[in-house]
Amino acid sequence: MDPFLGEVRLREARTRSILKDIARSSHEKIKVAVTDIDGILRGKYLQKDKFLSAAETGFGFCNVVFGWDSGDVCYDNSQYTGWHTGYPDAKVKIDLDTHRAVPWDAGIPFFLGDFVDDQERPLQVCPRQLLKKILERARKAGYSAKCGLEFEWFNFKETPQTLAAKGWVDPQPLTPGMFGYSVLRSSLNQPYFAALMDQLRAFGVPLEGLHTETGPGVYEAAIAYSDALESADRAVLFKTAVKEIAYRHGLVASFMAKWNAALPGSGGHLHLSLWDATGAKNVFYEAGDASKMSPLFKSFLAGQLRALPEILPFFAPTVNSYKRLVDGYWSPTKSTWGIDNRTTAFRVIPGGAKSTRVEVRIGGADLNPYLAVAAALASGLQGIESKMTLDDPPIQGSAYQETAVPRLPRTLAEATERLEASKIARDLFGDAFVDHFVRTRRWEWAQFRDAVTNWELQRYFEII
Repeated sequence: MDPFLGEVRLREARTRSILKDIARSSHEKIKVAVTDIDGILRGKYLQKDKFLSAAETGFGFCNVVFGWDSGDVCYDNSQYTGWHTGYPDAKVKIDLDTHRAVPWDAGIPFFLGDFVDDQERPLQVCPRQLLKKILERARKAGYSAKCGLEFEWFNFKETPQTLAAKGWVDPQPLTPGMFGYSVLRSSLNQPYFAALMDQLRAFGVPLEGLHTETGPGVYEAAIAYSDALESADRAVLFKTAVKEIAYRHGLVASFMAKWNAALPGSGGHLHLSLWDATGAKNVFYEAGDASKMSPLFKSFLAGQLRALPEILPFFAPTVNSYKRLVDGYWSPTKSTWGIDNRTTAFRVIPGGAKSTRVEVRIGGADLNPYLAVAAALASGLQGIESKMTLDDPPIQGSAYQETAVPRLPRTLAEATERLEASKIARDLFGDAFVDHFVRTRRWEWAQFRDAVTNWELQRYFEII
């Protein structure tokens, strides 16, 4: 039997089983969610009968989720939707493979959905659909992708109300000082630390590890790797789950890329490897190579290096993202690679037949996982398809001192201009998605450009 056909039949059987379980369960409501362009979960509760119907036919969700920003302010430059369309419903198809139970919400069933257009085709501006399109491209080429994401984030002894009352100024970190990998600091907040490990596992987002990082109240978690779509789902759910668990411990968790100029930023790194269609062989690995890199891996990496300067907003999507990308703060600033080198954008990890992979270190914790994984995979696949050669040697020592490689764009405005003009980006993701994404990033920059910042108040209010 064709392995793909067998997989389809298994999925159909699993779908029938899930729907039977939901119908028999004692839960009378189901939580469903979709992801907007910024990677923020937008969702609702559905009554059980409504959910069972929606699982068969889909349901309507206001398309304003692709017509406004993270603060629910409507774009004035969007073509997909806006006041000119009346913000109609878009259709969502529930992905039953994403079934989970939310342990801190009485075990309520939870599902993710995908947007489709009126012809039941994948909606072109939907981030999860974009990743699925790239994964289908990989499948047709004979590959599957495995991925794992890790995030750094800061925790504060605040609530949404206290933060708003103080104007988001001077939040109180969970713990003081710089104390990475601290057993003491994790013990000090053991109930929260344990809840993250235990409740995330129960939610279907298992962690390989959790520890304190360098900075006041900062943690880092590595999410267990899986197939690329499942990994991106886990990453999206991880960020929201951490925030919800933090609330229950009287805390606020922030995945802002750089909340304090004097501290390291928060990274959102992804570990990626390419496998054969069966998922049995890591095609990045070659035992006879000194760096354990196959020729295919080298072409994949060459594609990533070539594309990164033109697709940076897929990894650094906010104004604040670029405050993290500064020399000497554990964040790459150039499109470079190295062997186990944490100053480069692409860190090759030469492990064994299962563990050889590339760590994409450019992203911040504010990234949209669907877009970051799609970009990392699509650019690498283009390198394979184009038979690119890895001409640049690995960086030895500090990549910050590498003068032969141009600096990556320094602002969201500069990066967005590069993206709009990029033939590479349009070949990888299509005009419809690139045009929509560019418009949203221009809007984001415009909101910042017109804002009066604390820096300006402190510098000019009295003295000028």
